[in-house]
Amino acid sequence: MEKLILRRVDRNNEEMILNFGPQHPSTHGVINFIVETDGEVLRKAVPDVGYLHRSIEKIGEVTGWHGFMPFTDRIDYVAAMFPNEGYATAVERLTGIEVPRRAQYLRAISCELARIASHLVSLGTMSMDIGAFTPMLHGIRERETINDLIEALCGARLTYNYHRIGGVAFDLPEGWKERTLAFLDHFDKFLVEFDRLISFNEIYVRRLANVAVITGKDAVDYGLVGPNLRGSGVDWDVRRDLPYGAYDDFEFAVPVGQGFKGTVGDCYDRYYCRCLEMGESSKIVRQALLQLPEGEIMAPKVARNLKVEAGEALSRVESARGEMAFYVVADGTNKAYRVRARTGSFTAMGIIESASPGLMIADLVALIASLDVVAPEIDR
Repeated sequence: MEKLILRRVDRNNEEMILNFGPQHPSTHGVINFIVETDGEVLRKAVPDVGYLHRSIEKIGEVTGWHGFMPFTDRIDYVAAMFPNEGYATAVERLTGIEVPRRAQYLRAISCELARIASHLVSLGTMSMDIGAFTPMLHGIRERETINDLIEALCGARLTYNYHRIGGVAFDLPEGWKERTLAFLDHFDKFLVEFDRLISFNEIYVRRLANVAVITGKDAVDYGLVGPNLRGSGVDWDVRRDLPYGAYDDFEFAVPVGQGFKGTVGDCYDRYYCRCLEMGESSKIVRQALLQLPEGEIMAPKVARNLKVEAGEALSRVESARGEMAFYVVADGTNKAYRVRARTGSFTAMGIIESASPGLMIADLVALIASLDVVAPEIDR
């Protein structure tokens, strides 16, 4: 039997390659990161995606124009109203279908509620990743109320399938307007409470301020969108700058990173822009409910077996994760020739490799959470 010889391990070189995921709770979905570390300090983190690819865009080419709508929910199941609207808008532009004004308002109401619900998940899980569990519970409590409202509106709580080519599926149920306005009165007060609970917590601020700074130039160069772009000080919002639907009728501000607690473009700016956005979404929903026009909720004479003349169209909507674009091509049949989606989470993954060197491993968690990536938007 060989004699066991004990040797001291050379600790001068501690470089390791680790898998951060694909089942890690802080990756916010089935995503993997190949992490190269020197002790606790990152050399780099490289996204390794593809674990959730479901060929959704290809499915759009083998189902009918109407039949693809339920699949769009699965592109972003945390805020499914936006892919609903993006796809419907692209087909409407392709066919020249005019959406009734009331339906446009209902789309804005449903999307802004979905934006609030999505941000509550993002901010709650971000605080939990950093080490504070209680804010997550408060956020989920408010989200559940929004889910109740959306369920009363369309019958679903996660994958809504509410928007239709030409309008929306259902009108407001009786008493829904009053219930929603009462919730908004409560929610505006909750936002103040949430800031006191976690946003201005000294430990939380120190974990996020001046961490993983992304300059405005880098944000543009890497194609960041939404709160990730605005958090770097770039003032751009599709709802205001390329208005669609009913958004021209509403007054709302666009929160932009200002170095709220540290440097412009740090993790805290990306976090707090989402906090401020929830308040602006509340304003939009309130205005839409109070100004809601009478009329139809579906365009007339939209054929069940829709055939679209050859052509192409592009739509852009401001999703919870930023600009979401749909590109559709028709060849004159009842099915799309091509369907493509561009999502905010996919573009956000590209900057992680360049933003990660020099961070601590714990700060990588903060960086990923601050970008608010969701796996189905990345892979599709």
